[in-house]
Amino acid sequence: MFKKNQTLGEFIIENQTSFKYSSGELSSLLNSIRLAAKVVNHEVNKAGLVDIIGAAGDVNIQGENQQKLDVYANEKFIQTLTNRNIVCGIASEEEDDFISINSNDENHQNKYIVLIDPLDGSSNIDVNVSVGTIFSIYRRVTPVGTPVTLEDFLQKGNQQVAAGYVVYGTSTMLVYTTGDGVNGFTLNPAIGSFYLSHPNIQFPENGTIYSVNEGNYIHFPQGIKNYIKYCQMEENDRPYTSRYIGSLVSDFHRNMIKGGIYLYPKSSLNAEGKLRLLYECNPMAFIAEQANGKASDGFTRILDIKPTELHQRVPFVCGSKNMVEKVEEFMKKAI
Repeated sequence: MFKKNQTLGEFIIENQTSFKYSSGELSSLLNSIRLAAKVVNHEVNKAGLVDIIGAAGDVNIQGENQQKLDVYANEKFIQTLTNRNIVCGIASEEEDDFISINSNDENHQNKYIVLIDPLDGSSNIDVNVSVGTIFSIYRRVTPVGTPVTLEDFLQKGNQQVAAGYVVYGTSTMLVYTTGDGVNGFTLNPAIGSFYLSHPNIQFPENGTIYSVNEGNYIHFPQGIKNYIKYCQMEENDRPYTSRYIGSLVSDFHRNMIKGGIYLYPKSSLNAEGKLRLLYECNPMAFIAEQANGKASDGFTRILDIKPTELHQRVPFVCGSKNMVEKVEEFMKKAI
C-alpha cells in the first residue's frame, strides 16, 4: 500500500520485510546512499557558482578525462559508505581496483558490496544538462569476516539484491528496487527529504522514443542500422521520435516514464561496447526488468552475462519490452 507524502526513510523501514534477507543492514545501506546523494546534489546545483565544473586534469581507469564533480562525487559516496560501517567492499567506475573495508578486522560481519558510477554523464555538467548516480548492491559470496576478493564483485547481474539511480535535474529523484518493483522519490529541497512521488513505476510495453547517438550510425552493426531505419519508417505508429541526451540516467528515466528504448551498441569504434557491465548495465537492467522492461546486449539477457573483469564493457539495449525484442529480431536477422 503506497502512502501519499511518505518519506524515503519511512518507505524503506516499512517495506524492509519484503526483502528476503531483511536484517536492517540493507535499509541502513540505502539510507547512506540517500545521504551521499543529497550532498552531491547540493554541489551539482551550485556548480555554476563555485570552482567545481570542468576537467580535474586526471584520467580514470576507463581512459576518460575526469571532471571535478566526478572526483567529488566519488569521494563523497566512498566516504559515506565507509564511515557508516555497513559494507565490506566498494567498486567504483572511477577507481582502478575495488576497495576492501575493514579487511583486517576479524569481527567485521558486513555482508554487502556496492558498485557505483558516482556521476554518470558528468561531461554535461558544464552545459547544465541532467546527470546522475547509478548504484548496484550484492551480498558477498566469500566468507563473512574475511577480506573481499574480486570474486565478490564479478557476480552476474541476476544476483543483485538492490539497484538504483539518482537523477540530478530540474528536480532530483532517487529511483530504486530491491526486487519487488520500482519506486521513485523526489527531493524536497526546502526540507531536504525525499518523498514518494512515483510508486510502482512501469515501462509501457511499447514506446515511441528511441535514444541512440546517431552520429555513430556508420560504425554500428548492420542489425542496429536496420532497426534505426525501422524506427524512421512511416508506418503504423512510426516514425518514432529520436531523443538522446547523452546521459544514461536521464535517457533511461525518460524512456521508463514515457515508453522507449535506449541503445548503446558495439561499433567499429568500441568493439566491446562503451557502457560498463557492472556499474551501468547491470543496475539499469535490474531496474528495467522490475519495471516490466527488458535489457539485452542484442542477443543475450544482460543479467545473465558472467563478468570477467571489473571494468568490462558490453553492448546495451534497454527499454520497453516489445521494442527491445524487435532489436533482437533485427540483430539475429543480420547475422
